[in-house]
This record gives sequence, structure tokens and C-alpha cells, in this order.
Amino acid sequence: MSTRKLFELDGKVAIVTGASKGIGKAIAESLAEYGAKVVVSSRSQETVDEVANEIKAKGFDAIGIACHVGRDDQRKTLVEKTIAHYGGVDILINNAATNPVYAPLEAIENVIFDKVMDVNVKACFDLAKLCFPSMKERKGGSIINIASVEGMKPTGGLSIYSISKSALIMLTKSQAAEWGKYGIRSNAICPGLIKTKFSEALWSNEMMMKQVNNHLPLRRAAETSEMAGLAVYLSSAAASYTTGAVINSDGGHMLM
Repeated sequence: MSTRKLFELDGKVAIVTGASKGIGKAIAESLAEYGAKVVVSSRSQETVDEVANEIKAKGFDAIGIACHVGRDDQRKTLVEKTIAHYGGVDILINNAATNPVYAPLEAIENVIFDKVMDVNVKACFDLAKLCFPSMKERKGGSIINIASVEGMKPTGGLSIYSISKSALIMLTKSQAAEWGKYGIRSNAICPGLIKTKFSEALWSNEMMMKQVNNHLPLRRAAETSEMAGLAVYLSSAAASYTTGAVINSDGGHMLM
């Protein structure tokens, strides 16, 4: 088989959460371009339909299924509807996340802690479990958890977010260790500073960007499209021997 063909995703079914914008949208578009049938998921049916229609307008296969990943019933419905429409699941991209506060640990209330952990960790844990029977039956699958460099090197004010992403990294490794015997791989992508609405408070901060431009090895923030190639690789046969990996895509942030 040629190296080029290793990256093809023809016939694969992918669920991408948080796919209405940002990194999730870029990943959904790229997976579709490489041949995957993509389920675009986020909280609003209107926005996921819009993204799915954009993908279909380019000649690719996609549907939109609304899902608030923080709700048990909606996670279950997302996977059930995917299997009903496409027949199974091969790729799960756990991208949806939240970070409602920027504050020191002592100022964070328990309700905020619970909300962040429910969305950033529990949802990823549960969605993978829901997809597991289909992946096992299909004798393989790829789970990609979008973590963060914050899960390895915390920044002041982002403590709960950092804790959740550290837990997600360990969830990735646990999935890889336990489910590899079924041909199911699990890997984590740890983005650095990406220009998304989610991180706008950081990259729109003039002082923050001055520090980035002066000290980060690559001297800039990333575009969302720069995360998509890694997701295609980890979803494909090109990464058939890659599992439990935690891959930084951070412009050199972890070197600092």
C-alpha cells in the first residue's frame, strides 16, 4: 500500500464534538476531505446543520446531530443516531470543552469544578464507552481526545481547566492500555495557543501576544487548521501502531 493511501478514511464514520466552530470544525472538515462520513456535533442543531451543509456542498458526506455533551441522555442519543444513520462508529473526536472561569483555585466554587469536569472529562469517558461496542464489533477504532498543554504545564487562573485536561490525558492512556486488544487506539492532542473564540481572551490580549511573539519558539499563535492534520493522521491507518500518545502541537510552548 502506498503511503498516501494510508491516510485515506474512505468508509470510516467519525463523530466530532464541539464541531460548530474552531478546532472541532477544522477537524470535521478535514476528516470529510479524506473520505470519512462525519457527524458534526455541538449544542445547537442550527449550527451543526450549517457546518454539515458546508461540508456536503464540497461533495463530502456529513450530517449534523445536536448534543450537549454535559448531558447523559444527549450523549446516548448522539451515538444511537450516528449508528442508526451510518451503521457504526470508527472515529471519536472528543473536542468539546468548557472553561467558564479565570480565577485562582481558592475562588472557584464546587459547582464550577463539577461543570468543568462533567464536560471536559466525564463526557469524553462516557462517549468513548458508548462508542466502544461498535468499535469492538468493527474490530478497531480511533479515539482522539483534544487535551491541552495546560494539562501538563498549568497557567495561573486556568487551574480547573488544567486539572480536567490532565485527567483527560490519563483517560487517553487508560483507554489505550485496556482497549488496544480490540484494535481500538486512543491518543491525545495537546494544542497550545490557538486562535479560536474559546481562547479569544488570551490571543486578543496585547500583552499576552507580545510575550508569545517574543518568547514562544515559533513566535505566533496557531490557526485551527493546524490541528486538523494531526487528527487525520491519528484517525488513519498511517497511525495504526500509535496509541497512548500525547502529542503537543504548541509552537514550542513546552520547551519554555
